[in-house]
Amino acid sequence: MADCLFCKISSGEMDTDFVYEDDQVVVFEDINPQAPVHLLIVPKKHIADLNHLEASENDLIGHVYQVAKKMAAENGIDDSGYRLVSNCGDEGGQTVYHIHFHLLGGRELQWPPG
Repeated sequence: MADCLFCKISSGEMDTDFVYEDDQVVVFEDINPQAPVHLLIVPKKHIADLNHLEASENDLIGHVYQVAKKMAAENGIDDSGYRLVSNCGDEGGQTVYHIHFHLLGGRELQWPPG
């Protein structure tokens, strides 16, 4: 998608410092962090949101969870706890319509979230 912010970031078109990258995802710090650790895990494949996720993409989402686990360990929040969030739709808080996951930790997170 030519006008998608996260497509531009994940393709390298926009200068972004990745904390992790492989053939399926990129990970970078959120520009408006809500916790001491707030990373975005963004698949390189454009999928608008969870409602557009196909069964053929289940392996990709499993990979996202493995990357989240790795990033939590590398950031020292794997034992204390963390949250992995994917917002879907306007009322769900989604602002960029490219599926992505927020990895949050480094402080006690409240429930309900908002």
